[in-house]
Amino acid sequence: MPNSSLCTIQPTSISSMALPIIYIFLCVIGLLGNSLSQWVFLRRIGKRTSTHIYLTHLVTVNLLVCSSMPFMGIYFLKGDKWEYTSVQCRVVNFLGTLSMHISMYVSLFILCWIAITRYATLMKKEAIQGATSCYGKIFYDHLLKKFRQPNFARKVCIYIWGTVLGLIVPVIIYYSAVEATEKEERWCYSWQMELGASISQTAGLIGTTFIGISFLVVLISYYSFVNHLRKVRSCTSIGEKDLTYRSVRRHLLVIQILLVVCFFPYSIFKPILYAVHKTVNCELLNYLIEVKNILTCLASARSSTDPIIFLFLDKTFKKTLYNLFRKSDSQDWRDGRGE
Repeated sequence: MPNSSLCTIQPTSISSMALPIIYIFLCVIGLLGNSLSQWVFLRRIGKRTSTHIYLTHLVTVNLLVCSSMPFMGIYFLKGDKWEYTSVQCRVVNFLGTLSMHISMYVSLFILCWIAITRYATLMKKEAIQGATSCYGKIFYDHLLKKFRQPNFARKVCIYIWGTVLGLIVPVIIYYSAVEATEKEERWCYSWQMELGASISQTAGLIGTTFIGISFLVVLISYYSFVNHLRKVRSCTSIGEKDLTYRSVRRHLLVIQILLVVCFFPYSIFKPILYAVHKTVNCELLNYLIEVKNILTCLASARSSTDPIIFLFLDKTFKKTLYNLFRKSDSQDWRDGRGE
């Protein structure tokens, strides 16, 4: 039976050349786009809703992962030349792994809460008038109402950050201080650095389970909304509520697409890699690790493209950004005319 501990993996041109270029490109556009988004959310939007609170924290997560992208790019560029025990190998891997995993799971939880909040907004408007039972009044009048309150959103974000940091930081520290020193590897880019040992692999599987749960929450919210919309349309004319329905449906659909495209392939492939890496030959192991790195890059790319997604998710953000650029164009036109 082949043993992965005997394998010396070698990066292909995809890992050593393409991934560093992609990470640097994503870093530049991600820092610019998310910095502008954060400025709009914090300085240009006067009355922030619970959705704005969640998006502000999501932008903070995006800035964190974009800041770690240069470390990931340097690792893929120089990892096969650095010694396994070198300081630059440990520092780059620690910072890149820590920020990447923290940002991934914080953003997942926030996206889930955005989906729940948007669904709660619709259901509160539609169902509170028809809720006659004690359970119905408590559920619609108190629980769903809390989801839409900015103070509740701030508390949820604090709990999310605290939970993720409390779970991930100890695992990463243990991996860097203990697991990474148990094996004698020659080069930084190795199967040990890419896959970790038993504790970090178990933690990775648990994290993958949370990705699946997050996707399930968004899926349930979306299809519950679709069923609700179908019932409403069969009973009455929607009329003025069309805009609200379209907005909620668009929000849930965008979040669902993000999870499917960016996170789902990574979450499906990672357990498969953990399960088979001890039984495959070195050539196939090298190929599987390449695929894992590409899917990780895809998951992190979401952080750079979020400012574009905000244009679809939040009408206030879109309107504020449009007015900002229109004002800037008008000022440039007046200055040019004055000359």
